[in-house]
This record gives sequence, structure tokens and C-alpha cells, in this order.
Amino acid sequence: MKDNYDFSKGERGKFFRKEATLVPPVHLDPEILSYLSARADAQGASLSELVNLMLQKDIELIELAR
Repeated sequence: MKDNYDFSKGERGKFFRKEATLVPPVHLDPEILSYLSARADAQGASLSELVNLMLQKDIELIELAR
């Protein structure tokens, strides 16, 4: 690393996009990841599709219980 950096020509907020949506990473335990990956492969779906479908069903159950 340099001792000093010149930011005099820097532009504040150059890459900021108000409408940008951040997708947080989700970390699964290795056993759960293995199980879900195998189920996704068996169904011909991606891991993301399977997890989203499962979470959607859980949300529906939670809403029904209210």
C-alpha cells in the first residue's frame, strides 16, 4: 500500500444507485446445503429456485396460522 493516496479528483457517489437492490448472501450448514442440492438436482431445479419455493411455502403457512 502507498503511504498516501490522492482523492482530489474523486467524485462522491459516482457508483451509487438509489434503485439498486442488494441481495444478501445466505450461508447454509454443509449438511443442509448437501441435502438441498441433491433435492434440487433430482427436481431439475436450481438451488435458489428450490430454496425460494420452500421459503414461499413456509411464509404461506405462517400467514395461514395468523
